[in-house]
Amino acid sequence: MPVLKRIAEMQGEMTAWRRDLHAHPEIAFEEHRTSAFVADKLREFGIEVSQGLAKTGVVGTLADGDGPSIGLRADMDALPMPELTALPYQSTVPGKMHACGHDGHTTMLLGAAKYLAESRNFKGTVRFIFQPAEELAGGGRVMVEEGLFDQFPVDSVYGMHNQPNMPTGRIAIRAGIGMASAASFKIVVHGRGSHAASPHHGIDPIFVGSQIVSALQSISSRVTNPIESIVVSVTKFHAGDAVNVLPDTAVLDGTARSFAEDSETSVAGLIRRIAEGTATAHGATADIEYRHLYPVLVNAEAQSLIAENVVRDLLGDDGLEPAFPRTMASEDFSFMLNARPGCFVGLGTAFEGRESHPLHSSKYEFNDEALPIGASFWARLVEMELAK
Repeated sequence: MPVLKRIAEMQGEMTAWRRDLHAHPEIAFEEHRTSAFVADKLREFGIEVSQGLAKTGVVGTLADGDGPSIGLRADMDALPMPELTALPYQSTVPGKMHACGHDGHTTMLLGAAKYLAESRNFKGTVRFIFQPAEELAGGGRVMVEEGLFDQFPVDSVYGMHNQPNMPTGRIAIRAGIGMASAASFKIVVHGRGSHAASPHHGIDPIFVGSQIVSALQSISSRVTNPIESIVVSVTKFHAGDAVNVLPDTAVLDGTARSFAEDSETSVAGLIRRIAEGTATAHGATADIEYRHLYPVLVNAEAQSLIAENVVRDLLGDDGLEPAFPRTMASEDFSFMLNARPGCFVGLGTAFEGRESHPLHSSKYEFNDEALPIGASFWARLVEMELAK
């Protein structure tokens, strides 16, 4: 498949980088080795380097004459989970794994940085943004709040994520709303403990919590407009320590997702009303904590069109994945898109002829055949948007 010749020549080198990063995963705000690896490579390429934003973030700056500026972002963090791939370069850190392909994202941006530092076939400024803590820790938010775009101004910003369910050699772009907002909640149900043989002497928080779980499903099915596509899921339920004791409390944790820009406030109110009302109806009480995590991700029309033109130039019309659906997954790149216009694209990384495990699976594997495609997309995006 067509990629830039110089970047195709770098595939072996990029594969070695990616596998080194894969073997040494680091989770949110702990990406010290990864950050040093990135900074050393950028300096080796002759790119100006700044470190320290959001603790372990790295920003490389490459300028060639006066002109517009563009930001390219890659995330660096791994997940706190075991790896079960048995690959020769699998994680050497127990309980930590690059199960979302951020090692691949980092590598592709490094490959583009090396190419652009050599070719300098653009006029303006490129910011290579290596972000920590994407996995529900809000590293993108922290970088923006700490002055990312004040210190390193850009006119537009772009991000990329691998898609193991999409053929390698295709890139998906969706203008407008592409990914949902994310929030987390914790509900603590306070009942009154008793012997399990005499439930009438107490107030069973497990029963009350179960009723709350069922009632919360009414938010998406009966309370809100179904067009808004709201999902509320209870993902944890903890209560009790002994088989013959009804406990005093039960703790429920979960997540809420939506495409509606103003839904976070309304969903928080609904969860509170349902939890408190259900608890009260059974003689219990409920404490609710609700945290807004990520806003809705919205791709700007102009930058989405630019990205589409880059794909067609690089891969032809067949390289553009049609009908890329919205997803209820969330991305903290949305904080950068709220600060500057831009676009978040999906890169196909499916293996041909064998199973491709999904993101966040202990058996997930990044397809190294996609490395030169992603790096070439970044390079051509710069060359076309910052054309001399």
